[in-house]
This record gives sequence, C-alpha cells and structure tokens, in this order.
Amino acid sequence: MQVLGIETSCDETGVAVFDSAIGLVAHHLYSQVALHEQYGGVVPELASRDHVQRLLPLIKKTIAAANTDLKSLDAIAYTAGPGLMGALLVGTALGRSLAYALSIPAIGVHHMEAHLLAPMLEKDIPTYPFLALLVSGGHTLLVHVTSPGRYALLGESVDDAAGEAFDKVAKLLGLSYPGGPVLSALAEKGNSKRFHFPRPMTDRPGLNFSFSGLKTFARNTANIEADDAQTHADIARAFVDAVVDTFIIKCRRALKETGLQQLVVAGGVSANKQLRAGLMGLMDEVAGKVYFPRPEFCTDNGAMIAYAGYLRIKAKQKETLNFQARPRWPLATL
Repeated sequence: MQVLGIETSCDETGVAVFDSAIGLVAHHLYSQVALHEQYGGVVPELASRDHVQRLLPLIKKTIAAANTDLKSLDAIAYTAGPGLMGALLVGTALGRSLAYALSIPAIGVHHMEAHLLAPMLEKDIPTYPFLALLVSGGHTLLVHVTSPGRYALLGESVDDAAGEAFDKVAKLLGLSYPGGPVLSALAEKGNSKRFHFPRPMTDRPGLNFSFSGLKTFARNTANIEADDAQTHADIARAFVDAVVDTFIIKCRRALKETGLQQLVVAGGVSANKQLRAGLMGLMDEVAGKVYFPRPEFCTDNGAMIAYAGYLRIKAKQKETLNFQARPRWPLATL
C-alpha cells in the first residue's frame, strides 16, 4: 500500500510517500522560518497562503522522487488537527479532493499521534506498550501507549507548552527566531552554577507540567542582572537545566507508576541535545530504553503523517467525503 502524507498544521509544508512493503520512499519539507522571522513568530494568515503556494509543487516533487505517480497511490493521509485553522484547511481540502479525484481513501490524521509514531520510521523501534513524552511548541503530553490508537493521557502542561516557553525565553534574551534551538545552543556556553531556577510542579504528586512560571522567573532574573552575553548564557543554561530536570523527574515518576520500561520522546523539542542526554541517562539508570525520531522527523513532516495514516487505513478506518479541520483536538479522544 502506497500512502501520500500531507502536513500543513503550522509553518512547515511536508509531503511524503510511505510504502507498506518497503517503508518510507520519499519525503520533502518546506520551512517557513524565513517568512516569519521578521515578525518573531508565526503569522497564521501568511502561513496559510504559503501552504497554498507550496503544497502542489511539493507533492509533484515528492511523487517524482518516489518514482511513482498519482494513479499508483492507494490512499492519502493529511493532518486534520490540531493546529492553525487556515493552515489545516489547505492540507485537508487538497488531500480530500485529490483522494476523491483518484477514487481512493483519505484519512485525517491527528498531528500529535503522528509525532508519537514518528520513531516507528526508524530501524530500532519500541514494542507496545510504552510511555511517550510529546514535547512541541504547542503541546507537552505524557501518554501511556497500549497500541496504535489506544492512548491514556497521564499528564499535560496546564499553561505554556515546553517549546512555547523555550521560544518566549529566547525572545526576552533577544535571540533570533525560532528561539528554541538558539537558546539551547546558548545554554551550552552558560555556567550551570550561577543561577538555579525552580523545577515547577515537581514538589507535589501528579504528572502535569507548568512552564509559565519558569518563563517569568527567567524574565525577573534577566531584569535584575547585568545585561551582557555571559549573563544571557547563564540564564539560558539555568532555564534549560530546569526544563530537562523537570522532564526527568516526571518521566521517572510515570515509569514507576506504569511499570513501563520503554520511553518514546517525540515532537520538535525532542531534538534538544540536553533533553536527549538527560532522558538517555534516566533510562540507563532504570535499565530501560529510550527512543527518539531522527532530528528531521522531530519537527513537523509528511513522513509521520503518511505512516500514521497507513496504520489507520490498515485498521479499516473510513471517513466520509466531508472533511473537517480541528484546531483543537485532544489526543485522548482518539
């Protein structure tokens, strides 16, 4: 079965072809970073218009790279949510319409489910059940994964997502957009002993997260300290250390409560080197194993959408000709 995957949930246009017999065949991604950089964040209307401009050429390019054609496709998967409404509508409308024209099935994919399944595109993959930590610009979730489509939400952020907090702290330090990777790089130059930031919500039971207060702590520290490059690096280091430690504490707690020995970490923030090192250390300590997608599949991409759609279609899931974009779509409702 050949499945075309389409991703347009936010500021990246992703297209891929997944073949059930041989795996991922081809994938391409167009990032809108340069478009939004001058505004310091994603402008939804500009994102939607750029998807309209980029999507069809990218589909043609990916189909050619896969050495196939539209008539050879067996199904189309597209991101139906969550995300920006206008951006989602570009992919859902084109995906559903193209499938109708080709008389093949089309399936709307949950963006975070696709991130959760992204490590399955690698050679070394986890077995079910496992614990998943999903960390992105818009979501921070701890999920007990029993099998594809069976997810129990264990914890989530009650305010800012981790990726959002990274970007906001980067902005207050005057770093370029997108701020997360730049902040992480700056933290490597920082002194870990100069500042100590709190590890939010780790002194109470439960698996929820909170990063808004940590962002405020970083702002207050920056306001009272010297405005120089080393101070900025030291603040970045204290912030990153606090976020990583918080994830380690919460994941350790979740592993103990569930008895699971496998941890999947996915989403844009899963590419963070400090987070990877910290969670690898945790899983070594508990004699477990951690799985990450390759860096290019940590951020939004069409490959994960194609794979998630393949699993849904393989499970005989069907949808009507009507399509619906869902800017808010809780993972637990799947």
